[in-house]
Amino acid sequence: MERAQRHHTEASTQSFWTWDLYFAVGYVFVTALVLLSHASAADRVASAVAMAALALFYVLYGRRHAIMREERGPAVVFAAVSMALFLTAVWFVGNSTFLLFVMCPLIFMALPLPVAAPLVVLLNVLPPVLGQLRSGMAHEWLDQLPTSFLGLSLSLLIGTYVHRVVAQSHERAALITELEASRAEVAALSHRAGVAQERTRLAGEIHDTLAQGFTSIVTLVQAAESEVDRDSAKVRHALDLAARTARENLAEARALVAALQPSALDAATLTEAVQRLAERLRAEAGIEVAFHTEGDASGLPTGVEVVLLRAAQEAMANIRRHSGAASVTVDIRHTPSGVTLAVTDDGVGFDPAAPADGYGLRGMRARAEQVAGTVSVHSAPGAGTTLTVEVPT
Repeated sequence: MERAQRHHTEASTQSFWTWDLYFAVGYVFVTALVLLSHASAADRVASAVAMAALALFYVLYGRRHAIMREERGPAVVFAAVSMALFLTAVWFVGNSTFLLFVMCPLIFMALPLPVAAPLVVLLNVLPPVLGQLRSGMAHEWLDQLPTSFLGLSLSLLIGTYVHRVVAQSHERAALITELEASRAEVAALSHRAGVAQERTRLAGEIHDTLAQGFTSIVTLVQAAESEVDRDSAKVRHALDLAARTARENLAEARALVAALQPSALDAATLTEAVQRLAERLRAEAGIEVAFHTEGDASGLPTGVEVVLLRAAQEAMANIRRHSGAASVTVDIRHTPSGVTLAVTDDGVGFDPAAPADGYGLRGMRARAEQVAGTVSVHSAPGAGTTLTVEVPT
């Protein structure tokens, strides 16, 4: 909640710069008019001081509390104080009335339209009245009525437009917040669905492999026990079969463990986990490792993260054991259509078409196929090796 509110405040601060510029230009212009007027020096100073106090009150209090945060109590205080300061400036120098071009939008931004409209009417009507009271000449007040009526009409029109724009901005902000919440919820649901799917798959594989293997071992051991005092050859044969089954189960267990959610992803992102592998390779093997990442890594399904992390582990293990490389480059590129992991070394290389023992590349390709991914190896004797894993998202 605090993070969202801080983000909203920062966004509001950035969007108010045009209004701040307008306020500053209007204030400087009217202050210049007041200081260049034919009023007495004391009146000009008093009017300029009132306008300076209004500007300072806006910057230090009204902008944050009344306009950006839209706090009702501070908005009322700001409107009352700023109107009093404005009318004070108008009392001393009539040219201060031009500050209405700043005051009217301020009132409309700070208060709801039904409250702001009557106050704006007062702001447009009172300056001529104050001028008449100050000078004692009624005809001046009558002469200013057409101008006041025009200013009032424009102020109400602009104020209505301002409120409509503000309402639309609030609606858009609410839609953006709702969209972000929906995206986060979809990502969380996708992650949970991936975990559940992986657990279901592993449960089925355990049932079909390890459970059946253990059942066979138990059966063979029981058969050996029944023959232990009668036929040593049958006992030896049963124990040999049990040992062979146990070894096969061990291989199955290792294959299944390779597909589990890695602990490295429990408290870190895929990028962070792969970077740690690169740093470990540098520390343990003395190989210079360069790590690069590009794009947004958020929202990857669990299965994709597991495949890429296991591929990075296998690639770096092979580099450590076989390559004799002096430098390695690890790249992770995220695009809207998928993610690519590339591990390149400058080692001895090999012939990818030659038959190879071991589970490494075969297991890597099998895991990649589970998420519709591909594994490609580019290498040649003496030319280094590049392993590339591409997975669509």
